[in-house]
Amino acid sequence: MRNRHSRRQSGGIAEINMTPLIDMVFILLIFFIVTTSFVRETGVDVTRPSAQTATSKERANIMVSIRANDEIWMDGRQIDRRAVRANVERMHAENPEGAVIILADRDAKTGLLIEVMDQARLAGVANVSIAAEAD
Repeated sequence: MRNRHSRRQSGGIAEINMTPLIDMVFILLIFFIVTTSFVRETGVDVTRPSAQTATSKERANIMVSIRANDEIWMDGRQIDRRAVRANVERMHAENPEGAVIILADRDAKTGLLIEVMDQARLAGVANVSIAAEAD
């Protein structure tokens, strides 16, 4: 009996408690998820026109692309021009502070660009901008 008792005290295995470490990792993960801002891309590349007065926009979360062949793209998918307003309303409801940035190809028709801008404003977004390359 005495022999068993002495083995426990002298030959015990040291264990590391992992619970606080796992808790800290989860807290850091939640912190990074909450503080990260996500930028939604349109899913297509356009050749933007250049402008000498182009400035950078920080909080632009609703991106609309107009290609040279009159295709309109949002969230990586092609949409019809009649669906622009509904899509902008949905995305604006998710992020009310977000602005709309229209990435129009330099060969896109001006009439379609005006129509997309009008639909974005009718969706309730006051801050609508057109993307350009800085000279």
